[in-house]
Amino acid sequence: MEFLEQRREHALALFRIIIGLLFVFHGVQKLSKGVDLLSWPSGPVALIELIGGGLIVIGLWTRWAALLSSGAMAYAYFVVHQPKALLPIENGGELAAIYSWAFLLLAFTGAGAWSIDALRKAPKKSLASA
Repeated sequence: MEFLEQRREHALALFRIIIGLLFVFHGVQKLSKGVDLLSWPSGPVALIELIGGGLIVIGLWTRWAALLSSGAMAYAYFVVHQPKALLPIENGGELAAIYSWAFLLLAFTGAGAWSIDALRKAPKKSLASA
């Protein structure tokens, strides 16, 4: 298990990038279908998918973007899908539920390696020590 633990930050980064890309593609799909950006809730959700997903992909303000995206997907699940039936498999809300939990995980764990957030936290090298 040490092998896996040593690669934890890189696995988290890959998870963040893939989930973020899929979320961006979901937003692009909505916009390509002609979603009106001023219609509630599909317009703001499409923007959250595009902008939030993009921020998650590059790892900038990851925790905030993931928290907002998680909330948007929880809202989508409980307002759009859950009234149709109790379980996600019955109401078509599997994707919203999975995104909500995946983004909540990222809100708690952060961006991991390969992110702008990690670069911003890295100790700065001064010219005198270089």
